[in-house]
Amino acid sequence: MNKHRCGWCEGDALYEAYHDGEWGVPVYDDDTLFEFLILETFQAGLSWITILRKRENFKKAFDNFDYKKIAGYQQSKKDQLMEDAGIIRNKLKINATVSNAQAFMKIQDEFGSFSKYIWGFVDGKPIKNKLKNYKEAPANTPLSDTISKDLKKRGFKFVGSTVIYAHMQATGMVNDHEISCFRYNEV
Repeated sequence: MNKHRCGWCEGDALYEAYHDGEWGVPVYDDDTLFEFLILETFQAGLSWITILRKRENFKKAFDNFDYKKIAGYQQSKKDQLMEDAGIIRNKLKINATVSNAQAFMKIQDEFGSFSKYIWGFVDGKPIKNKLKNYKEAPANTPLSDTISKDLKKRGFKFVGSTVIYAHMQATGMVNDHEISCFRYNEV
């Protein structure tokens, strides 16, 4: 039996697996939230499938997305990352990942966890939209604008409103599965 999926993922096995198993599932774990923050940062200006195809390379290059290690990266490690053809070699995004890891830990210190901070914007519960077609999903919202501004105020980089809305979708803060998608009522 064929399951109806959101139209954006159809036809690519990697995209479908990501859609079926991860996209839109609420994430309350700081490690996973940071992983998606890194991936969304590098995705800025590129397609998500490009990042998904390089995800394992990113994981290896960035010490399993360990923000404590990343926060301490020195110039030699940044130079090494710039030579790694398995990732997106963008100096500004690499530098932003290091400073974002530092800012991430400051939020943990202030709020107890990044999860408490980020989920506090939606009172801990996902926003469930009712999209008939994935193309109806906004690129950003007033809420993603607010979160973006607050993150920037806290020292984060490459966290524009569109990046933050994509992060909200990926981590289940907002359910943008099409209402006809088999995952809509599962997440």
